[in-house]
Amino acid sequence: MTKPIITLTDACLTLGHNAGRTEILKGIDMNVNMGETVSLTGPSGSGKSSLLMLLGGLEQATAGSVHVLGHDLGAMGEDDLARFRRDNMGIVFQSFHLIPTMTALENVATPLELAGAADAFERAAQELDAVGLSHRLDHYPSQMSGGEQQRVALARAAAPRPNILLADEPTGNLDRTTGEGIMDLLFHLRDRHGATLILVTHAPELAERCDRILHIQDGLLT
Repeated sequence: MTKPIITLTDACLTLGHNAGRTEILKGIDMNVNMGETVSLTGPSGSGKSSLLMLLGGLEQATAGSVHVLGHDLGAMGEDDLARFRRDNMGIVFQSFHLIPTMTALENVATPLELAGAADAFERAAQELDAVGLSHRLDHYPSQMSGGEQQRVALARAAAPRPNILLADEPTGNLDRTTGEGIMDLLFHLRDRHGATLILVTHAPELAERCDRILHIQDGLLT
């Protein structure tokens, strides 16, 4: 039997202070196997993005546990979490989060350089070619459309060849046609690298492309 690479046990997330504390996630139990594609669906404010943040170590559970690739994320400090994400995860957000003063090539190469890759720029160019942007290597984010910027973000996430890809509404800021193209590329990159993909989406047609659909309602998996 395959051992899960992601395990959440009674994971809770509470944000705020004292009387203003809000329960965001209320005891999540979840397992994900290597190579699976899983979609997280549910209404706005249900906790989908917060759950993705727990999986990426960008938020820490206030109760319960989150284990990823054999590591207890709750026991790791910020520096260790940052290194763990760098070495094992690619994350794509609704907002592109590109560095405006860097070219497309530099945006993709920078995480590779930080990881000590000697061929950072060569690999960055290959990933940009894989998303159809070989002609945009020297362009800055302000010189590219939203769809092109998201393709750069996809290339940046995939370039380190991560074990896990996390995507939070990656088509949310794009028109339908551009968004469909981005999702095709995301699944192509996932297949190319054999990564586990966890996708937050409101779109049923995107959720149905995944192996498994998990629905979140009021901070609970239903």
